[in-house]
Amino acid sequence: MTKSQSKQPNKASRIIKLLNRTNGASLEELMKVSSWQQHSVRGFLSGTVKKKLGHQLSSQPDRNGVRRYRIEPDQVEAAE
Repeated sequence: MTKSQSKQPNKASRIIKLLNRTNGASLEELMKVSSWQQHSVRGFLSGTVKKKLGHQLSSQPDRNGVRRYRIEPDQVEAAE
């Protein structure tokens, strides 16, 4: 592994970063940064973000009807 490879964020950390944003992320955004299919992203949200990491994940449609996922703010502060 080269130095440049070791400093690049992995797919999981890129997804977590998007989920920590105030407005969260849509499924399409999560699929784009991870190069995963829908079912893989949803599995990661359920299995890793909620169960393994213990984050409270919310899912709400925005004003355009696009569902957005995010880690609840009180959970973000507790994880840091």
